[in-house]
Amino acid sequence: MKKDFLTLYGMQKSEFDEIMNRSERLKLFNKKGIEHLSLKGRSLGMIFDKSSTRTRISFEVGMHQMGGLAIFLSRRDIQLGRGETVRDTARVISRYLDCVMIRTFGQDIVDEFAEYASIPVINGLTDLLHPCQIAADLFTIKEKKGSCEGITVAYIGDGNNMANSWINAATVLPFRLALACPEGYDPDKAILDRGIKEAKAEVTLFRTPEEAVRNADVIYTDVWASMGQESEQEDRAKIFRHFQVNEKLLQHAKRDAIIMHCLPAHRGEEITADVIDGPRSVVIDEAENRLHVQKAIIEILLEGGI
Repeated sequence: MKKDFLTLYGMQKSEFDEIMNRSERLKLFNKKGIEHLSLKGRSLGMIFDKSSTRTRISFEVGMHQMGGLAIFLSRRDIQLGRGETVRDTARVISRYLDCVMIRTFGQDIVDEFAEYASIPVINGLTDLLHPCQIAADLFTIKEKKGSCEGITVAYIGDGNNMANSWINAATVLPFRLALACPEGYDPDKAILDRGIKEAKAEVTLFRTPEEAVRNADVIYTDVWASMGQESEQEDRAKIFRHFQVNEKLLQHAKRDAIIMHCLPAHRGEEITADVIDGPRSVVIDEAENRLHVQKAIIEILLEGGI
């Protein structure tokens, strides 16, 4: 039975550990220039409904480094953009490719594609979830802190797909998650309620960032207006103005707290330039780790794992 990577929710800790361990090994190979052509002759289709920097480059380069082929497909390039159904596209593409990654709007599109595809499907981002980013984030935390277990992650800002994915991760690993969101901009209610109930440690929602970052090991933020919300930018800037990650906020966290952002960042809005460029920021290492973690995910999926 084929496996997919659509969400972190429901994943076993042993499965997550396999992703982390393999990511570490693949990163070491990369740094030492060791050739690793485990995907020679294999192909990955990449369907994009949303623009991307890190997702496209990391998946495409990752397949190249492992000897495989990555094919970029936008809706303008395939019949999905001209009315062909998701199920038909999934069935046909499955005859050509070994794996497919989708970056789109609705989670229902990814779920339906996975239902009808006979090859592994990877969620490259939806409006609801971004599991590839969170996997890379957790790998980065493991590198910087030695472990993801027992730490406190403070998420500051919009209750978007990143917040939802952090909550899902908290049901797999025993870390404390402290969320700070303005009222009316909470994470998905069903995901939040489930996360609070099923968290391995603790998931808490606060209304002020100062409460969330208290004794935090990791401070995480994202843009206030995501793709598709550009028309709300001005209103959101007013609502979120007290949720900026800046030097004043950092004073409430641990002295060795690291700063993370999934990028792209709107400097001067959700995070100040001095913080994102400061000595505690690990955002560039975090971005690099998308490459190594996604290579691990593809390799494991094509071996029948996860």
